[in-house]
Amino acid sequence: MPPPSLPFSSLAVVLNPQAGRGLARREWPRLEAALNAQGVPWHWLSAASAGDALSRVQTLPPGVAVLAVGGDGTVNSLLPALVGTGRLLGVVPLGTGNDFAGMLGSRPGDFGAALARLKHPPRAADVLHCTSAGQESWLMNGLGMGFDAQVAELLGRAPARLSGFGRYLWAALSAVRQLKTETVEVVLDNQMLYAGPSCLVAVMNGTRYGGGFLISPASDPFDGQLNVVLGTRLSRPRLLALMAQVLRARHLTDPRVRSGAGQQVTVRWQSAVMTHLDGEVIGPRTELSVRLLPGAVQMLAGPEPTAHTSILKVD
Repeated sequence: MPPPSLPFSSLAVVLNPQAGRGLARREWPRLEAALNAQGVPWHWLSAASAGDALSRVQTLPPGVAVLAVGGDGTVNSLLPALVGTGRLLGVVPLGTGNDFAGMLGSRPGDFGAALARLKHPPRAADVLHCTSAGQESWLMNGLGMGFDAQVAELLGRAPARLSGFGRYLWAALSAVRQLKTETVEVVLDNQMLYAGPSCLVAVMNGTRYGGGFLISPASDPFDGQLNVVLGTRLSRPRLLALMAQVLRARHLTDPRVRSGAGQQVTVRWQSAVMTHLDGEVIGPRTELSVRLLPGAVQMLAGPEPTAHTSILKVD
């Protein structure tokens, strides 16, 4: 029997061995020891692939919580088995960016803090439901179209010596040299938020991406709203300056940035632009629609942060 303080009967551990370029696999012995030291009843959910892990989570008995060990992509791959089911989700960040977990105050390697969150009552977190080219996706953190998706595509080419935020910064600087501006329409809650030239549009549930770029500092995954942030026509020098502002969450007052909050958004581009969903590049798209699913996933996220102190930290 689990300790009476736990809100679940047992814990199924889903570890992505490729997360963080192998960091999750290397750190597993230490995490295993921490789980045992905490007295948490757990079992290893062995899976040959992300699809296999999803299938196994879908067949878990009621009362069994899921502990996702990896990055934002690991959590994203499990969402179809979690949205609307009431099954509890805990996260141990051991990926490359760890943006969603980092926003909640979790840091890679701090297993004591991550496992302490499992003992708190669950919190109902919002989820984004995205439709594009006839395909459906569920997102915990957010998506980007244009410049930030080009950055995500370039991450795989970053020098091996770099990790986390350093990899993202290298990719971002590389993407600046390829900067393109296209015409876009962004409709938020049936009202035109913006129509004109743009280099990027981000639809966010979380506050950050790229291991610390605070693209949407007003976001809160527990507030029942999604947030849209977009850049208008930006030169390369102005975009570089804006990136520095994003690191400090000071860009929303820039006249070349537009933002808004609501329940649903449709983005239409005149020409196809690169697109990513929770950091996973899906290729060029001309249109997508996103709607918010309030409180759709029960998270073992710990107590509510005060004054957004945790989200302003950069890993």
